[in-house]
Amino acid sequence: MPENTSGARKHTVLELASNLDSVDQAEAAAMESAANVGFDEDSRHDVGMAVRESMVNAVAHGNRYNARKKVRFQVWERADGVVIEIEDEGKGFDMSDVPDPRAEDNVLRHSGRGLLMIRAYMDEFEIGRREPAGTRVRMAKYLRSE
Repeated sequence: MPENTSGARKHTVLELASNLDSVDQAEAAAMESAANVGFDEDSRHDVGMAVRESMVNAVAHGNRYNARKKVRFQVWERADGVVIEIEDEGKGFDMSDVPDPRAEDNVLRHSGRGLLMIRAYMDEFEIGRREPAGTRVRMAKYLRSE
């Protein structure tokens, strides 16, 4: 995952409320950045879906719709693609506690599907703890050379 985003052509930062309107706002900003970089419609859709899933997790599971907590959304437009970071102020979680939705016992459960989708849509994806509390999701999608 590119840690050095100083070569970005554009950097957008949004401090968003913990509500579903913020999910739409972040998705629109990510898709606009993907268009600016030159992604085709299908790839823009992939970026939008990954951001939507991550934002719903941040708002609903992380911040639990708490009006006092914010979600920080950042997107860097780079020559080779986009890097997106989403941070919540929740208590955090351990990835090993999330059930694998592909396992037979979990097929009918909803938990974990969003993370699986994000991994499928994006080229890079990582989750970490945020200090002093919360979760940081960082993902990247790269332009394909023809």
